[in-house]
Amino acid sequence: MIHIHAYEKIWMALTVVMLVVFTTLIGVAAFANGFQVPVPYGRVDPNTIKTTGSFTDANLGLHELAPGKFEAYLLAQASPWRYYPGELSVPVGSTVTFYVTSSDVQHGFRIQDTNINLQILPGQISKATYTFTKAGSFNYLCGEYCGVGHQGMFGKIVVK
Repeated sequence: MIHIHAYEKIWMALTVVMLVVFTTLIGVAAFANGFQVPVPYGRVDPNTIKTTGSFTDANLGLHELAPGKFEAYLLAQASPWRYYPGELSVPVGSTVTFYVTSSDVQHGFRIQDTNINLQILPGQISKATYTFTKAGSFNYLCGEYCGVGHQGMFGKIVVK
């Protein structure tokens, strides 16, 4: 039989207690802050993305579904490096569901001062929803290095 010293038993018990406490705190923080696990919403053909479906030039941008409820379709694209459209405007208290995809390389979509942070893959539609409860300007930017013009990948959401 293996003999375990009393100090070792204390440290093992302390380790288990710390693991339980930290796991509980992470779970509580995730639910309290409304963390959303990014999952692919759908797929599109990156070669025909701008000519068919939800990401045509005519459909990109903000669409009001009901008072205070919006959908935003955004396309991340390199060369020229930018998001289409570059600016969105919504009233305070609006809930916006973002649908974002890329036609060329991997990008990121992060809205500052929110919990929205998505990885954008070519042909994969990423979806996230956020309610803007305060007025101001919320910048969105590319969170994944996507090439030479990466620093130009940004836009903003104006909440009035």
